[in-house]
Amino acid sequence: MKLKIDLDDFEWTGKKEFKIGNAPTRIPDLYEDEEDYDARMTKFRAELDELQTMMYAHNRYGLLVIFQALDAAGKDGTIKHVMSGVNPFGIKIHNFKRPTDDEIDHDFLWRTNLRLPERGTITIFNRSYYEEVLIAKIHPEILTESQRIPAELTDDLDKVWKQRYEDMANLERYLHHNGIVVLKFFLNVSKKEQAERLIERIEDSLKNWKFEEQDVKERDFWDDYQRAYQDAINATATGKAPWYVVPADDKKNMRLIVSNVIIAKLKEFKMNFPPADETRRAKLQTLIETIKKQNGE
Repeated sequence: MKLKIDLDDFEWTGKKEFKIGNAPTRIPDLYEDEEDYDARMTKFRAELDELQTMMYAHNRYGLLVIFQALDAAGKDGTIKHVMSGVNPFGIKIHNFKRPTDDEIDHDFLWRTNLRLPERGTITIFNRSYYEEVLIAKIHPEILTESQRIPAELTDDLDKVWKQRYEDMANLERYLHHNGIVVLKFFLNVSKKEQAERLIERIEDSLKNWKFEEQDVKERDFWDDYQRAYQDAINATATGKAPWYVVPADDKKNMRLIVSNVIIAKLKEFKMNFPPADETRRAKLQTLIETIKKQNGE
């Protein structure tokens, strides 16, 4: 049985309203069994590696891949499994944690702008500037106190969020105009599945390092986070920088979908390995003769 992944089922471009309550956290398996899953992932990694190598050689496009999710949704594991086997010379991964004092002393886009992709590379953001309309929206004291923004600019918080959505959308539009394409993934995990994974982190000594007490406290704001993600996706989803809302309760399905999305986007790039002209080919031929002479042939 051939199981087809229809990416339109997960893509949001702003043409219709996104309602998080209607977005599934689990779908039927996109693989027949463990062997089929492994075979698919092996194929995808090889294809991704080839496309990324061509992208690096072509040196015209950049790709920014953003992962956003609630705790324990599987961001780290998805990045690891999807990108495993891809030549690291064209991959950069940045994990954005709590801002440092230096980062707080700058505008909210500064720390991520420093790490935007170069041409020929894929840059992955594990969390991103979207935290500024997610956790900051749930805990506005981050904005009004920690970020040291002038008080007169934070009197109307609804206006602040609207401005930040616009700033993010404008940044992504600007990047697209410069050949830097943005893909955004929201890994949509259910509250029940998240609870099971957090408990597993506590019980498994090898996963304790990933557990923070704050993760449990944040679960009290579950509904608020759901609304915040819904608002952010509706405000910033465009055809040029779409959101992909990926069911995250089954990690294998999630990784297959993410792999397909990235590969499909790379295939849209009009790129190739730079061809050698006649002069270059002649020069290379003389170098072959030089190498042979060095070997005494």
